[in-house]
Amino acid sequence: MPSPLREAVDERFARRGVRLLLKRDDLIHPDLVGNKWRKLTPNLAAAADRTLVTFGGAYSNHLRATAAAGRLLGLPTLGVVRGQELAGRPLNPSLARCAADGMRLHFVDRSTYRRKAEPETLAEILRATGAEDAYVVPEGGSNAPAVRGCRTLGEELRGHGVDVAALACGTGGTLAGLAAGLAPDQRALGVPVLRGGFLGTETESLQTAAFGGRRGTWSLDDRFTFGGYARTTPELDAFAEDFGQRHGLPVERLYVAKMLYGLVALAEERAFPRGTTVAAVITGAPFTAAGAAPQAASR
Repeated sequence: MPSPLREAVDERFARRGVRLLLKRDDLIHPDLVGNKWRKLTPNLAAAADRTLVTFGGAYSNHLRATAAAGRLLGLPTLGVVRGQELAGRPLNPSLARCAADGMRLHFVDRSTYRRKAEPETLAEILRATGAEDAYVVPEGGSNAPAVRGCRTLGEELRGHGVDVAALACGTGGTLAGLAAGLAPDQRALGVPVLRGGFLGTETESLQTAAFGGRRGTWSLDDRFTFGGYARTTPELDAFAEDFGQRHGLPVERLYVAKMLYGLVALAEERAFPRGTTVAAVITGAPFTAAGAAPQAASR
């Protein structure tokens, strides 16, 4: 820390007078990749020696990072997984990694999972798992401590000539912290990977919880979801492969590729004035297990 900031010479930006930098948060830690380090660190400190309970889907990046943190720190972890039907099946590579890192997995039906933030439902889940005194982190890891942890991302981008800091967004926590840490003359651009148009409200709510109100200048462009979360297309895969070859970067498909694709499209649209420097935050790396990457993932 701070993670490297490197220039990426790319004619698709250069011909529009735009300079592209890559903020390599994917290099922070081999197990706690990118924004997961920034979001989890303050929550791990708050958990102390209690069991840390969190939530995710069957290929959750957040579950894997939490399990790895538990292993590294000797902290018990419990992952509540969406999909009761998965309980009787062999673990997929992502959940197998969680289990290997010592995470206890508890599967719940999708209706219960949707209500997990309701106090009564959460209390029922904690009772069922014997974790009544646990420290609970929400799905995706986005809460007030996580947002404050991500503020350092914006602070690291001060003083480098950056005008726009862009990143892919799932639950809004990293964007909320990034924007708060930027200088007044910088702005953050979030590229949502989920459909629904809810992320603006969520991001503002997270900033209010963390800082007492909206902080920094930020906006969202939700045109690049490619059908929604955990979805890709042949076009996106081809783009990611090409970008990776151009810049020596393993491009994660479900977040990072969508953000990079969006930046290229915005440059072509002349959305950035000539002379703009854009920093693309690489928040994660492709997950591989047994030599193969999963076809879907959850935040």
